[in-house]
Amino acid sequence: MKIQLVLFSLLFSSDLLIEASLFSPSFSDLRNRLEPRLRRKKKPKVQEEVPADQDGFQKYFHEPGGGALSNHYDSRYEHGVLSYEEKQDTQVHMMRAYLDFFRKNNIETWLAHGTLLGWWWNGRMLPWDWDIDTQISGPSLMYIGEHFNGSIYDYSSVDSDPDLSPVVERQYLLDVNPAIVERDRGNGNNVIDARWIDLRNGLYIDVTGLSETDPGGSPGVWACKNYHHYKTTDLYPMRESMYEGVIAKVPYAYDRILAEEYEEKALVMTEFEGHKWHPESKEWIKKTAAEIKQERLDRQAARRQKQEEKAQRKKEKEEKERVEQEAKAKGEERSEEKKEEAEVKEGPSEGEDHGEEEPPKEPSKAKRNPEPDPEPEPFWDDVPGLEKETSGLAHLRHRRLPDAM
Repeated sequence: MKIQLVLFSLLFSSDLLIEASLFSPSFSDLRNRLEPRLRRKKKPKVQEEVPADQDGFQKYFHEPGGGALSNHYDSRYEHGVLSYEEKQDTQVHMMRAYLDFFRKNNIETWLAHGTLLGWWWNGRMLPWDWDIDTQISGPSLMYIGEHFNGSIYDYSSVDSDPDLSPVVERQYLLDVNPAIVERDRGNGNNVIDARWIDLRNGLYIDVTGLSETDPGGSPGVWACKNYHHYKTTDLYPMRESMYEGVIAKVPYAYDRILAEEYEEKALVMTEFEGHKWHPESKEWIKKTAAEIKQERLDRQAARRQKQEEKAQRKKEKEEKERVEQEAKAKGEERSEEKKEEAEVKEGPSEGEDHGEEEPPKEPSKAKRNPEPDPEPEPFWDDVPGLEKETSGLAHLRHRRLPDAM
């Protein structure tokens, strides 16, 4: 009976194996079914919505983020970080186009912040600076918001540099933030009032408006949303100059503005951000890899020398203290020796030499009836013109008489 049950179970299991091999999908079939799921792209990250400020304005301009350099691109037109040379070429033509557009439309704008600092050095942009900053008055800001918002400007390098070959032709967007009507900082998400954007790569110029936000309490003080304040006399009358080969305006008291914002060292420092100022050519030139390496080696050598000098000074100080301690100890020993020698030279007293004691002296006996001292003769007999007086005044006069005589 047991043998029959075993045989039956074996037959049943073999039928199941055959059925599984006939109807179960193979590994390749299973992979083909799952492969579309494996290849499915991940959903793009949804940008977190920034809460609106008290006036209901959402953050208008967005940057891709992910790095310090990425924050200098508008996320709508960014296609990756540009190279050092591409960035410089983009900024030069973008700035020329911006100044041309505002001049042609008779709208006043001027250089600000790091862009103004670059003008101070040589009338050009600082090659390491990724920010380009300009400013505009509050009324002019409202004007471009009403008449030029969303304008696309067709730029040709012939307008500003006819000798440039090949000719550069590009397009730029003037995008004005709808939150310009609010002149307070709010939650800080809309401190930039407008942007001049290169449509090829997303690099931009920040445009901020200045307004008298408190004419009653602080008349004649202009401020932007980012807490930069200027007096009217610091801004006007504007000075006309050249920047990147085109006409540009700078504030009247540009030196005071730069010194307050960057301190005076920014106006004299000749090495910064891997660049060195060359006065003969009046330009900032990027250091080579060999120069940077040599400077690093020089700094390390200077640091080692400083440490060695510090160790040497410490060693000399310790040696000096040791010598002083030894001299002090020797001095104490010599004083002890001299003291002992002095005691030896003096020797024992006379009584100690003979081993005899000094005989005691007889006490002096006081006289029972001492005879009184003889009375001194009166001194006034010898001094002519001195009357006899019984008070001490005569004595004093007597003492003074020789001086008077």
